[in-house]
Amino acid sequence: MKKILLVIAIFSLCELKAQQTTPLIKLEPAKPTETKYIEPDMKTFNLYNPYENVDSAINAAEKIAAKEGKHIFLQMGGNWCIWCARFNAFTTSDKKIDSIMKANYVVVHVNYSKENKNKSIQEKYEYPARFGFPVFVILDAKGKRLHTQNSSYLEKDKNYSKEKVFEFFESWAPDALNAKKYDWLN
Repeated sequence: MKKILLVIAIFSLCELKAQQTTPLIKLEPAKPTETKYIEPDMKTFNLYNPYENVDSAINAAEKIAAKEGKHIFLQMGGNWCIWCARFNAFTTSDKKIDSIMKANYVVVHVNYSKENKNKSIQEKYEYPARFGFPVFVILDAKGKRLHTQNSSYLEKDKNYSKEKVFEFFESWAPDALNAKKYDWLN
């Protein structure tokens, strides 16, 4: 009997020692997934139409925006612009960004190129091209300019920051400007 108790005691001490020296495995929190970066092919990039009547396109966007309770997102740039192509690839390949855009904005691509600089649009919205390209202008459903965004503030490395772009779209969505959300200010 003494031998059995001695074996149990030794086994227990070994088990206790093993528990004290075995390091705990710590799991790292899951990292947010970034949109996989794919460099756009500038030979095939053709988002902007230099011959489009942008005034008509904005008027049509105003009607849709009013009907659907959205804002208008003017993406100004050109088919020559690598950052314009990157932004288009980024926003259309990321489901979360694509979703917030479709839910809150009517998109109009405004060309800027040697064929057509859309000078009247630049003048009307207080020369957003001063920030370079692409440049983004948010309009309400009546065509009133709410915000002009320098796109370089949304960049990360050779692409765009998912967090910054999402915050930008969220901050200028129609619901973000709903006065009832801010009753606490009164």
